[in-house]
Amino acid sequence: MHKLRFLVSRRWIVFALVVVGLAWVAWRLGEWQFHRLEDRKEQNAIIERNEEAGADPVADVMAPGEPVAETEEWRIVEATGTYAVEDTVIVRYRTRDGAAGVDVVVPLELADGSSVLVDRGWFGTDNRGATSEDVPDPPAGEVTVTGWVRADADGDSTAVTDQSTRAVNSEQIGEALGREVAGGWIDLRSESPEPETPLLPVELPELNNGPHFFYGLQWWFFGALAIFGFFYLMYDEWRGGRGPWGTTRGEAGRSERARKTTVDKAHHARQE
Repeated sequence: MHKLRFLVSRRWIVFALVVVGLAWVAWRLGEWQFHRLEDRKEQNAIIERNEEAGADPVADVMAPGEPVAETEEWRIVEATGTYAVEDTVIVRYRTRDGAAGVDVVVPLELADGSSVLVDRGWFGTDNRGATSEDVPDPPAGEVTVTGWVRADADGDSTAVTDQSTRAVNSEQIGEALGREVAGGWIDLRSESPEPETPLLPVELPELNNGPHFFYGLQWWFFGALAIFGFFYLMYDEWRGGRGPWGTTRGEAGRSERARKTTVDKAHHARQE
């Protein structure tokens, strides 16, 4: 066991702690990717299930002041009302295939006097600060829309200024417009009658598992590689090779013998 005493040296202890830290970080990052994979699978299952179920009345799913439940997101709903074009809200900094543009959100006034926000789609523009006057008008008069229920965003990006925002939050938009709006919003799927100039439809997330599985494996591989490297260097040191940041034992031995030879020669020279 005396050959393993090098493991209690300071440099090997530091080396071991670094390897353990790297392996732990890699393990956690791998777990994070696999958790994202499970979330993606659940979301895909919800979207597919809701596609098969068809549209429900908006009042069955969304209500003023009520946030959208996690299990209700991506449900398909149908609503009939009149677009309040004067209260159009522009969602800035939205890109499609590298092109700049905005999403156009318009309140749909329902028969009971409340409103539901409808993201009618994407409009390409070089001016990311576009106003409601710059985008095509929705259909006039009574309109029936179907779309996917979405949950409100949160954070600083939801602030509304001059009827524009960077992320949709029904409470913030309702306060800015002075309207009673349902929690969440609708990503438009279809509207009848159709507008003269349609916007690009909202993009659904791709129904695949994404790269999370392979990213998770990569992180775990990096962690295993760090551990393997530690034991390989430990074995190499035990066999007389180099340790971390050290010279080989053979080199150390030769250096020591050369030093002793030099000292002996100097000693004999003085004696003569």
